[in-house]
Amino acid sequence: MTATTVEAADVQEHIPGESEWQIVWRRLRRKKLAMISLVLVVLIYGGGLLAPLIAPYSYQEINLERGLEGPSGDHWLGTDRLGRDILSRTLYSARTTVIVTTAVVLSGSMLIGNSIGLLAGYRGGWVDTALMRLGDIFSSLPGLVMLILINATLGQRVESWVRWVEDHTFLTGLVASGFSSYLLVFGALSLFFWVGSARLIRAQVLQLRENDFILAAESTGATPFRVIRSHLLPNVSFLIILGISATLGGIAGSEIVLTWFGVGVQPPAASFGQMLSDGSATRTFQAHPHLLLVPGAVVTMLLFAFNLLGDALNDAIRGR
Repeated sequence: MTATTVEAADVQEHIPGESEWQIVWRRLRRKKLAMISLVLVVLIYGGGLLAPLIAPYSYQEINLERGLEGPSGDHWLGTDRLGRDILSRTLYSARTTVIVTTAVVLSGSMLIGNSIGLLAGYRGGWVDTALMRLGDIFSSLPGLVMLILINATLGQRVESWVRWVEDHTFLTGLVASGFSSYLLVFGALSLFFWVGSARLIRAQVLQLRENDFILAAESTGATPFRVIRSHLLPNVSFLIILGISATLGGIAGSEIVLTWFGVGVQPPAASFGQMLSDGSATRTFQAHPHLLLVPGAVVTMLLFAFNLLGDALNDAIRGR
């Protein structure tokens, strides 16, 4: 296909009155792998969100008399060493992934990363230099090692603080629900997942701030906040979506690895990392392969779907 043909096809696909997001969605729907990946993500995340309603058992329900059973009518995916239903724990582990990824995206990627990128790119000068050097410091640190150290050293302090909140407020059940683990994990991940999005947004803003519409807004007396909110932010919204899609898989994988090392989400909360750790021993896998295969299959599908969906979304935004 020649360049002229490609340009003509690109013009023909624009329907009058159709927004840019509608165009991107139409392009994305044409990609079968993207749709399959989207369905997988929705199913896994939907199962996590609806876990309290659809899980056949509680993820904490122990029945030592039925430990290490294979799939059966009572337990479709079998049970673990403590007799806990694996299907239920899988659904609640998906809920943990939903909570952590959503919190990290909202706090680290969207709030911190995009705000720093917009501010550094627009203000320039010493503000840009200071913020980007801060990003260089975080990006130069060994991410996984630092996450393990942060979670290992601050775990007891965060739990003590959560207990203090329970004792001095009307909030109850925070420690029992694993809230302290969630708070520590997404807090630590947020420290390292803002750098990439900040650099991406900054690079685009450096180009946009020299355009005529920015200069016109400034000449009419628009404040820096208004310029960023009303003129720059809408023009980098596609990059924000791309950044989110690119980091979701990494965030989910980091949480799972941290828990697998024993410094992530702690019991009684359910996590794929803990399930993988319980079933990863050689003898355990040989005798009871379902302990590893079930969480391993779900994690593999989720991370693979994130990667495929991110690539497809990138192509759709770029008009491919």
